[in-house]
Formats: sequence, C-alpha cells, structure tokens
Amino acid sequence: LEIPFQNILVRKRKRQRGNLSQYEKDETVPVVEGVIREQGLLFKVNLSAYLDTGIFFDHRPLRDIVRSQAKDKRVLNLFCYTGSFSVYSADGGASSVDSVDLSNTYLAWAKDNFKLNGFSDEAKYNFIRSDVAEFLAGTKKFWDIIVLDPPTFSNSKNTKDLLDINKDWIKLVSSCLNLLNPNGVLYFSTNSRQLNFDTSVIPEKTSKGLMVSYSDITNQTIPEDFRNTKIHRCWKFVVE
Repeated sequence: LEIPFQNILVRKRKRQRGNLSQYEKDETVPVVEGVIREQGLLFKVNLSAYLDTGIFFDHRPLRDIVRSQAKDKRVLNLFCYTGSFSVYSADGGASSVDSVDLSNTYLAWAKDNFKLNGFSDEAKYNFIRSDVAEFLAGTKKFWDIIVLDPPTFSNSKNTKDLLDINKDWIKLVSSCLNLLNPNGVLYFSTNSRQLNFDTSVIPEKTSKGLMVSYSDITNQTIPEDFRNTKIHRCWKFVVE
C-alpha cells in the first residue's frame, strides 16, 4: 500500500489478568491522535490510548442509512460513544439530534466531532450525560429515528445498575419503541453472539397503540471488509 513505516501503528488485543480491564487506558503507549475522513465526514481518533479508536468501522453502512433518512427527523442516539451516528444524522439534515451517554469523556469527544464538521447549533444538537435506562424511563420526548447500539456488558462506576445486553435487550428495545412517533424507526444492533433474538417477547404494539414490525437487516449493514466475521447483528423496527 506504500504507507510510510512511521505511519503504521500496531495494536494487540490481549486479555488482562487479575482485576484489570482490557478497556482501560494504556499509559505505556505514546499518544497518537488524528482526524480521519469517512464518507465525506471528519472524525477525531485516538489510535493509542484505548483498545477502541473512537469509531467502529463496521457501522459505516448503517451510518449512511441513517443519514439518508434523517432529513427533518428527530433523531436519538443512545450509548452514543463519540457521536458518529449523531454526526451523520446532522449531515443528513435532522431537525434535532439527541446524543446520550454516561461518559463525559465520550460526550466531549462527540462535541469535537460535531465541531470538526461545522455543526454548532446548540438548539438542535443536545449532548446528554445519563444512564440510558434512566433516560428512557424519564424522558417525555418522542423521536422519528432511534439508534440503539449498546455495549454487550457494562459495569460503569457511574451507575448502580449493570448492563448485560443478552438479558436487557428486550427492555431497552421496548422502551425505545414506546418513544417513537408514527412511522418511526428503531435500529438495534449488537455485537453479542450470545444474544437470543426471541421474537415471542417483542411487543405487537407500542404503549401508544402503534403496530410494531421488524426485520433483520444484518447483511445490509456489514461492509465488505467485515464479511464472514460476524462483527454485529442488526434489526430494523418500524411503528405505524
């Protein structure tokens, strides 16, 4: 590929021993930060501090799908991480974008990504620090598009509740469905291979009486460079 040797950084995924988390910050590696361009948009990345760089490349197709549908829509991005789905929604012309995460670090990173792309309207773009389950239980707002891409497991010190998506997925999905406007769409994705997508527990109607339909769109959302790796699964829910 004719990439200069000094521009190559090798990271190794290895399981930590004892009580250390494999996702803790690595203080032994010099900080390597930069900006990448993906499908016309800019994103800040950190190639050294954490196992993850700030953007998950396997969701490029789904981000583009959300962008193509966001025009004049109210979008909610849950477990927003560094806000890539939110940036795509803003680029697609969303009337508002709400980004929810429990981490101040990631919310600040998401704000940086908005600034990189020239999106600065504070009235339209909201960054909300909250536990997602608590946010869903307490909000009075409704949305046209909701993106739900949670971690498989989380035991953050900032909340008393553990998240195990294999057990908690239906509660989160049901809560999201109840917050959709008519003809609203929920995209639910997971990289858990153990999650049992039991269709018998999916509600037929929302709390507002809207009918629920769903489809597996995994094949449409995995890019060519991730084929055959089972990187994630994805479902589209529609209420009408």
